Amino acid sequence: MEQKHILIISQYFYPEQFRINDIALEWIRRGYKVTVLTGIPNYPQGKFFEGYGWRKKRRETWNGVDIIRLPIIARGHSSVGLICNYLSFVVSGYFWKVFTKLKPDTIFTYEVSPMTQALIGVWFSKKQKIPNVLYVTDLWPQNVEIITGIHSKLIIGPISKMVNYIYKHCDKILISSKSFKKDISSRIECGNGSADEKIIYWPQYAEDFYKPLSDAPQKEIPRDGAFNIVFAGNIGYAQGLGILVDVAKQLQEKDLLVRFNIIGDGRFKSELVGRIKNVGIERYFNFIDRKPAEEIPEYFFFADALLICLSKSEVFSMTIPAKTQSCMACGKPILVSADGEVQEIIRDSGSGLVSNAEDAEGLTENIINLMNMTPAERTKISQNALSYSNLNFNKKMLLDRVEKMMFWLK
Repeated sequence: MEQKHILIISQYFYPEQFRINDIALEWIRRGYKVTVLTGIPNYPQGKFFEGYGWRKKRRETWNGVDIIRLPIIARGHSSVGLICNYLSFVVSGYFWKVFTKLKPDTIFTYEVSPMTQALIGVWFSKKQKIPNVLYVTDLWPQNVEIITGIHSKLIIGPISKMVNYIYKHCDKILISSKSFKKDISSRIECGNGSADEKIIYWPQYAEDFYKPLSDAPQKEIPRDGAFNIVFAGNIGYAQGLGILVDVAKQLQEKDLLVRFNIIGDGRFKSELVGRIKNVGIERYFNFIDRKPAEEIPEYFFFADALLICLSKSEVFSMTIPAKTQSCMACGKPILVSADGEVQEIIRDSGSGLVSNAEDAEGLTENIINLMNMTPAERTKISQNALSYSNLNFNKKMLLDRVEKMMFWLK
């Protein structure tokens, strides 16, 4: 049988840490040829990773995955830099589409912001007349309005039309959150099909290395009797971590020994550190530099609870952060400070305690309630997380489903 060839389009790829890395490797293990069209790695630091650049490592092979890196502008730390970063990938992708001789069998576009990257998949699939599958994990243009604060119809209007065009010209649209379906359904014209046939709920899964550990090397989390809460991931404005300043102040007033261990980097980190110093609550925080995803379970091992946090917005209430699956797979009690679907998952599964986005009092109360639970009660919560994860976010089941769907399209 001829080896099937999958083209993945994703502006972010290894060594940047996104779940698409694992999806690509899994398709290699299943016997497919996989090519990834991506950018020069610069997320989340905003500058090109060491060893990469416009003239460095533009083509490479990683564990059997062929990687093509388009020239882009690094995202930097400003809105202008971010826009240039998004546009440069699309412009480079357009010219790549014109001149490439690549002949894949199907396209899989992994859409975390920006949605603009999906244009390349649409253009290339039309040129080659091959199926085009889009995986939506961020909802546009709503995400643009929230992150940039721009609400002008002169800007948002054209972006909205672009999104409609992308949805219309994809063969299948996979969504990471059920809440996305209503908005996407209102934007597409499915031709001979219906929105129910075109839009498929396909939740994210956790990589195999996210699992409970029986032991781990001592890491940068002090073992001094404090109640350790761990957050791992991007430290951006969307994550809403500013709430922790107010939470720490409330915990300090109650003389409770709690530590927020925050692992990662991002555009909000320096501002958050500054706020913490201004109010003198440094002892409640432990900032740890960004780590490879494979090492995160070792840090989770020392956690009494894991934190999922988002800012308040309508679109974030429809979003299931990728870390949800990672946290559940590691079997630790989860604290949620977010609205909507992620809150429903944690509540329904009995895997933690939830409060609304930006509700400092609610999060503080949940921390105290969790601290006051018996070890047996916390163990039960951990078991609930694992059970729900195995049943609903099983990696093999989800990949089997999308694999069949992609090659039935032709």
